[in-house]
Amino acid sequence: MKSRVGSQGSLEEGKEPVTKVVTNQYKPLPLRLLQFLLLFLGLGIVISFVSMYMVRYSVVQNVIPMVQSRFQPCIQQLSLESWIKPPSNLLHSMNDTQLFWRATIVPQIKEYPFNRTRKIAFMFLTRGPLPLAPLWERFFKGNEKLYSIYVHSLPSYNPDFPPSSVFHGRQIPSQVAEWGRMSMCDAERRLLANALLDISNEFFVLLSEACIPLQNFKVVYHYISKSRYSFMGAVDEPGPYGRGRYNPNMSPEVNITDWRKGSQWFEVNRKLAVDIVKDEKYHPKFEKFCRPACYVDEHYFPTMLTIESPRLLANRTLTWVDWSRGGAHPATFGKADINDYFFKRISDMPTCIYNNQPTSLCFLFARKFAPSALGPLLEHSTKFLGF
Repeated sequence: MKSRVGSQGSLEEGKEPVTKVVTNQYKPLPLRLLQFLLLFLGLGIVISFVSMYMVRYSVVQNVIPMVQSRFQPCIQQLSLESWIKPPSNLLHSMNDTQLFWRATIVPQIKEYPFNRTRKIAFMFLTRGPLPLAPLWERFFKGNEKLYSIYVHSLPSYNPDFPPSSVFHGRQIPSQVAEWGRMSMCDAERRLLANALLDISNEFFVLLSEACIPLQNFKVVYHYISKSRYSFMGAVDEPGPYGRGRYNPNMSPEVNITDWRKGSQWFEVNRKLAVDIVKDEKYHPKFEKFCRPACYVDEHYFPTMLTIESPRLLANRTLTWVDWSRGGAHPATFGKADINDYFFKRISDMPTCIYNNQPTSLCFLFARKFAPSALGPLLEHSTKFLGF
């Protein structure tokens, strides 16, 4: 009987012989194990993608509030307050054309949708310093919510008011103004336009560096705010210094029957201030045909407003001046003039008309006062001026 030797070289009785053939050193992985590994790998990839997305989402959520917080001030600027709040800095970059356009934007609804306290804009037209500023500081003290101040000086002048002064930072962008020329009226329009940017300004008073108040602030505010009329002189003067200055080339816009003369120093309400600033009809005529010996600052505004709004004018000024000495300029008063007799002269003037009724209180301001008058004015302000 033949025997077949297997790989182990032995035979076991009672069993069929088995031949083992080894063809490779390694055996292939089972199918189930391979499927398990592939499933595990896929699950790992899915978890990785989910983790990356969660991290990115968390970062975006943290960034969005920061971006929103940065844009929040821009959204707040659209509030009503941003439109009605007066400019904090008067030194803007607008030219006259841009300024006049901006200043004459007028709300068409008369009722204001907020509590509006009407203020008086005190507009100082000066060459340079304000030597009587300490007296005005005393006049304004305690009435901060009822007034605003604007100063137009020569462009070359650099004011040095301390931060505590009411005049600090109140200079507007200015240009050279020549006496008797249209540049003087343009300076006055520039003051009005800057003051119109504050919507709370309702009354506008033009003053010079040589002006003083004759009454305390309470009296001045009540007198102006309760008046039905604006105070601008507009006299039809027949002589050589009135109608004699009229140029027929100004017609048909201005006829000789419309020609008026008045003081340069005025008070007007907001409506008339807008009319003066927006004027393009009369300005060219006066600029071209009213030149010395026609002094445009005495004729332009009185004539224009007499044509456009005669019923709104009181036809007198609030600023007292003394022309009794003659000449092209009124009298100037210094230290020696400040006494009881001087102020009695002013108070004893003839009566005038206020709201269609006679009154003895006709002047709220006076000029011209030299710097030397400041000392006695401060010393006796309570006695002479009431403050």
